[in-house]
Amino acid sequence: MASVALRVNGRNYSVDADDPAMPLLYALRNEIGLKGPKFGCGLGQCGSCTVIVDGQATRSCQLSISDAQGHAITTLEGLGTPEKPHVVQAAFIAEAAAQCGYCSNGMMMTAKALLDRTPSPSEADVREALANNLCRCGSHVRVVRAVMRAAANAKAGG
Repeated sequence: MASVALRVNGRNYSVDADDPAMPLLYALRNEIGLKGPKFGCGLGQCGSCTVIVDGQATRSCQLSISDAQGHAITTLEGLGTPEKPHVVQAAFIAEAAAQCGYCSNGMMMTAKALLDRTPSPSEADVREALANNLCRCGSHVRVVRAVMRAAANAKAGG
């Protein structure tokens, strides 16, 4: 068994794993206890497991814990709190952008990464960034509105 050091949401964790190729998603959910990233397809195609690694939206089902070691990992839980949600989380709430919740984690984490690199995206930019995140219930219109609202609110200092 190997011990892998991970830095998640600003905290250090030591994860014991039989296989250093274990997906980061499994360590986040089963070892650390974070439930934001979801298991969807397991193939990196749906986006429900998305986390931010060193500023980049990353599919945690496709990144091994050994490859994640030494990198800054942010999950949905690391963005804000129920009392003070991150601007993206607040916008998703305001726009009722989550319906079934399957895609919410991936949409918010991808939106956060987009807004960090493009603070004033166009609607086309948002749609392009979110294109590879699957939404089963069809709340794409509200998701795009939420990301645009988050950008406007962030720009206004909110």
